[in-house]
Amino acid sequence: MTVKQGNTPLSPENDEIDLGQLFGALIDARWLIIAITSLFAVIGVAYALLATPIYKADVLMQVEKGAAGASALLGGETGEMFSNEPSSSTEIEIIKSRMILGMTVDNLNLTTRVQPVYLPYVGEGIARLTNNQAKAQVERFQTPEWETQTAFTVVLTSPEQGEFTLYDMEERPILSGTVGQVAKNNGYELFLSQLTGDAGQEYRLTKRSRFGVIQSLQGGLEIAEKGKGTGILEMTFTGSDKEEIKAIINDISQNYFVQNVERSSAEAEKSLEFLDANLPNVKNELIAAEDRFNSFQQQNGSIDLGFEAQTMLQAMVTIDNKLNDLAFKEAELSQRFKKDHVSYQSLLRNRDLLLKEKAKLDEQLQGVPLVQREALRIKRDVDVNQQIYIKLLNKVQELRVVKASTVGNVRILDEAQVYAGAIEPKKPLIVVIATLLGGMLAVGLVLLRTALHKGIQSPEQIEEVGLSVYASVPKSAQQLALSEKIQEKSKRLKKRRHRTAANSDNKGATEQPDLSQFLLAEANPADLAIESLRGLRTNLHFAMLEAKNNILMISGPSPSVGKSFVSANFAAVAAKTGQKVLLIDADMRKGYIQKHFNLDANNGLSDLLSGQIAQEDCIKATAIANLNIVTRGHLPPNPSELLMNSRLKTLLEWASENYDLVIIDTPPILAVTDAGIVGSLCGTSLMVGRFDQNTVKEIEIAYNRFDQAGIEIKGFILNAVEKKASSYYGGYGYYNYSYKSDTK
Repeated sequence: MTVKQGNTPLSPENDEIDLGQLFGALIDARWLIIAITSLFAVIGVAYALLATPIYKADVLMQVEKGAAGASALLGGETGEMFSNEPSSSTEIEIIKSRMILGMTVDNLNLTTRVQPVYLPYVGEGIARLTNNQAKAQVERFQTPEWETQTAFTVVLTSPEQGEFTLYDMEERPILSGTVGQVAKNNGYELFLSQLTGDAGQEYRLTKRSRFGVIQSLQGGLEIAEKGKGTGILEMTFTGSDKEEIKAIINDISQNYFVQNVERSSAEAEKSLEFLDANLPNVKNELIAAEDRFNSFQQQNGSIDLGFEAQTMLQAMVTIDNKLNDLAFKEAELSQRFKKDHVSYQSLLRNRDLLLKEKAKLDEQLQGVPLVQREALRIKRDVDVNQQIYIKLLNKVQELRVVKASTVGNVRILDEAQVYAGAIEPKKPLIVVIATLLGGMLAVGLVLLRTALHKGIQSPEQIEEVGLSVYASVPKSAQQLALSEKIQEKSKRLKKRRHRTAANSDNKGATEQPDLSQFLLAEANPADLAIESLRGLRTNLHFAMLEAKNNILMISGPSPSVGKSFVSANFAAVAAKTGQKVLLIDADMRKGYIQKHFNLDANNGLSDLLSGQIAQEDCIKATAIANLNIVTRGHLPPNPSELLMNSRLKTLLEWASENYDLVIIDTPPILAVTDAGIVGSLCGTSLMVGRFDQNTVKEIEIAYNRFDQAGIEIKGFILNAVEKKASSYYGGYGYYNYSYKSDTK
């Protein structure tokens, strides 16, 4: 609902979203949307073609669980010693360790990198598409210890001879050499095995830190288990150079395989070294015990041990062997568990029991005669050392078998292979995404512009603020062409008048105007814009019945809204009905109504108001019957003061008596106050606004400005209305109902 305070209209708040109007705005901006979408599509295609392709290489490995190799063959305690249960996550971290990747960095000399220098962003892609890529391969690059620079430039000076020159970052030459030969100079050493390209081709040679390269490999290396619990590891690596990524991932897998085998045989190697070192001592103890036993027999003769003594000897040897076995096991458990562990406590209890049994046997041994007791002790030492020696010999043989048959628990199933096609960029996807992004951006921009734009789109917006819309004048393409002709004709007339001004005989001679070239009402009377002005004529006839005089003022809120177009063509339409019409151009600053009638602006209103000419001299006839015009005259320094002169009132009173309709074209009210001065003398005032240019707020301010001057605005003329989809779907449009020829 519209609310008024005094004569000032207040626009109602309207927060509703007109989906039809938004849809129409998208249709109106379809070419902009298509252009932006096409631009993004072209950018997407260009990026897909020029972007560096990324390839992927992979290796498939198996990490076996449980006993493997010799551990499965030997079984028993020795097999348990070398059996393991590796987890996939553990093996993955081992592969990514600096130990494994560092060997790859050293083997492939990855700390030194050489790359061709191309134009930024597009150079490499163009070289690849034209199959004109430069290639380089560095085998060795060493710098002096005092050198701190890490980046250098290699320039290919002679492609035929393979000659090049190395420069530092300050473009100072360091050394020169030939491809395939080592170049040395002042502590620098460079060996290039490949260097292709055109003469003057530059290459960037960089020396990177070993740790930095390892971190780069860790970031690019991806390892995953194929299926939970399968032990099948897939290792992938990506890069732009097929040969390089294949060599890298192949070297990593080989390094991991070798270290796995070495790790599996390392424990057997250490145990074998320990036994080989201690076996001679055990053998010497055995020989010494046998010598003592032989010496004892020689001194005491052959001693026949009874059944009880032999039984006691066998028991003592058995207990000693068990104690020795427990000693081996305790040494192993002490490395894996603490003493409070269940297994460790069980071993200690068994040892205590064996020690108690040994103590009992020692007590029983005290009842045996001294000679037999000594013979039993010496015989026990011989038997125990002999069993220990034999057992150690067996362990040595077993460990040698383990060392010789160790194959590790890793198996390389598939060697390194590079995928045929690039995994990045995904060209179709990039083009589709770029196109969709362009389309969404274009639609977003159009909707944002529509939301922020407050230009008048329909007469209803004007009527909502309390102004009656007397006419909606469609935008005429023919009028735009006529405006261009007016500009060209104006330039020609200026040149012609300058030439004829020097000839007194031609003074006062005027060129007969051809109004069909400049006035739309004459050029095309059936134009929709002229038809709307005929409707304005009808509406204005009833509006002026109660007016104090027959003077009509046409003004507007801002410049370039089409006041002069409406005034000139409406005057012509009114004159064609038989009314005697006088058109006055009161815009003494920028008025150009005379151009519509191919007339000169001189001897006009400003000249009359300043007293330079008489009233009858300012009235000019036109080629249209019943239509006279008063041009603006010379550009005065004080237009507003001239309009306040009494001569204006005298002119208008005379015109009101001698003409059926007086039309005054005034400057915009928001720019200057001229319209407020002229409007006080007029019986009817209309305001012209331009479609999609003037805002509702602007119309309100202009209306308020007239109200403060005591001028009542009868109605509004919406000019240059365009047939937009936003207006159509928003509920407003205009229709063509022009003449139709009877000829077939």
